[in-house]
Amino acid sequence: MSTTTLAVLVPLLPFLGAVAGLLLGRSAPGFVRPLAVLPALAAAVLAVLVAVRQGGGKPIVASTELTPTGSVPIDLALYLDGFAVLVAVLVGVVATCVQLYSTAYLREDPRYPSYAALVSLFTSAMLLVVYSGDLMVLLVGWEIMGICSYFLVGHYWETEAARSASLKAFLVTKLGDVPFLIGLFALAADAGSFEITKILGTVAAGGLDHPTLIALLLLAGVAGKSAQFPLHTWLPDAMAGPTPVSALIHAATMVAAGIYFVARLLPVFAASQAALVVMAVMAAVTMLGSGLAALAQDDIKRVLAYSTVGQLGYMLGALAVGDRGAAIFHLLSHGAFKALLFLGAGVIIHAAGTNSLAAMSRMDGLAKRIPDAFWTMTIALLALAAIPPFAGFFSKEAVLVAAEHAAGGHSESAPSAAGWVVLVAGVLTALLTAAYATRLWLMAFRGRGAAAPDHGKEPVAMTGVLWLLAIPTIGFGLAAGPIADWFDGNELTPSLTTSVLGTGAAAVGAVLTYALWQRATAKAAAVGYGAGASASAAAAESAAETPEVAEVTHDHPAVPAGAAPDPGRALLGPLHRHAADGFHLDAVYDRVFVRPVRAAASLVRFLDREVVDTYVRGAGAGPRLLGSLVRRAQTGNVQSYLSALLAGAVVLAIATAVLANVNAGS
Repeated sequence: MSTTTLAVLVPLLPFLGAVAGLLLGRSAPGFVRPLAVLPALAAAVLAVLVAVRQGGGKPIVASTELTPTGSVPIDLALYLDGFAVLVAVLVGVVATCVQLYSTAYLREDPRYPSYAALVSLFTSAMLLVVYSGDLMVLLVGWEIMGICSYFLVGHYWETEAARSASLKAFLVTKLGDVPFLIGLFALAADAGSFEITKILGTVAAGGLDHPTLIALLLLAGVAGKSAQFPLHTWLPDAMAGPTPVSALIHAATMVAAGIYFVARLLPVFAASQAALVVMAVMAAVTMLGSGLAALAQDDIKRVLAYSTVGQLGYMLGALAVGDRGAAIFHLLSHGAFKALLFLGAGVIIHAAGTNSLAAMSRMDGLAKRIPDAFWTMTIALLALAAIPPFAGFFSKEAVLVAAEHAAGGHSESAPSAAGWVVLVAGVLTALLTAAYATRLWLMAFRGRGAAAPDHGKEPVAMTGVLWLLAIPTIGFGLAAGPIADWFDGNELTPSLTTSVLGTGAAAVGAVLTYALWQRATAKAAAVGYGAGASASAAAAESAAETPEVAEVTHDHPAVPAGAAPDPGRALLGPLHRHAADGFHLDAVYDRVFVRPVRAAASLVRFLDREVVDTYVRGAGAGPRLLGSLVRRAQTGNVQSYLSALLAGAVVLAIATAVLANVNAGS
């Protein structure tokens, strides 16, 4: 079987699994789980075969005209280069892990069949984006992911949090998709084709007439899909969905699509120095802002959500300095350890089983109760903090090396200003990342909050997936040398300067957080904070719920009695309140956009009801009145009709005589 045929089957199999799952979900429930897991597993295996055959060599291109358009053609095209085949492997592996994990995590959920089918469709759409060689076909997968995220984030639609989060995710990403679509049309108009190879050829020949405008329009869509400032606000709220969905969105689909799109079309963005500077500033603001916000969150999934925003900022920063190899390397590395972190958080939520214990400040005794989650999440947090020799260290160092290279003026496309912005922000974010990773570990596994009720041993389908994902989290960074051919042949090895800066900053963040936690714990013990823990535990026990419902609450109440000390408060000081609320960006959007739109809608409603409807009602009132008068004349009495006829004849005779006299006199 040819490589192109295998590549076609990779997105097709999950799609067929989704269709079959939707059709058979109710009539044959025994087939739901096999239809969820097996197509994803088969797609992952085929993606590995495609990657092995492609081997990081010359891109494999195949296309056929989809339909005649009369102008710019649309082709059903495949474009398989080293980036595409490796990202497809990531998507297939993570999707398989999520589907397998979900069979246990959502085993009691009545809507599991539709959930599993939507996850399969989500996976198929992302694989279509990865393999597509035509931008319009890519757009199909891009938009299918948007609607799938809407349904999956709103899975627990009974709750207000889930309904609001799904609507917010849909609207914010659509806000970026509008200029994105315009940018695609402008790009195709300049290049005369939607096919990626022809577009890149046009860029190489200097054929783009409006490179800056096109790049900025496309960047708006990327900011929405990949949760970059200022369109990142939907991602933390999207934690209202089931935890496996969060793992899929954050690790391998949706948010990865925007980064992958920029990497695929990087020459388009590199054609404009201004666009690269804008991209660098966007990445820097995203990295630093998300790091500060993560330090202030109490919900474990929101910490991880802001962490994803920041790590995507690293990837966008690498693209801003013209190194797509470093960006995709970090995308792959991040996909492994972030999927592990989210699925580990799901084990924690599943073990706690209560709303109140979803907050880190209330966790206690989890390290001994769920050792699998403890050890694997410890590995993933070390990778997130970029501690050697874990995968995150090598991939994050690749980004910093690329930024250092551009800052020194050695990049052919990126300005040195972009390099300096990304390098400084990247080092500072390394400190913040290590700080909130250490804080999460301390509060989740070494906290002294309320003891969680023991629900027994966690299912093997959940804990086994954690250990499976721990393998690439530990060892993928060491593969930077052997897989260099897949990354345009660019070296991805750390340099001494960036290693010292990045690892030193991470060490400072981790040590400072631990010291503040120790001090806060000692101070709290001195005043006897633990006295309230038993009360909190009793309240938590009485409020026990299913884990699926428990995880949809993301309020930020004051820390209750019995809660564990929080080093984040000491680190941020007066900034903590603002960081906990995402620096009030939602409030800004509410005042700048939401309220004016609602006011305009109220005005339109008033004009429609009180002005337009008044004219409509008036237009009907005249004929209605005339009809009423005519109806009264219709008595059915023949004598009345003859009398009216005679009176009318007399009036006409008199009028005729008068007119005749007037004409004669004149």
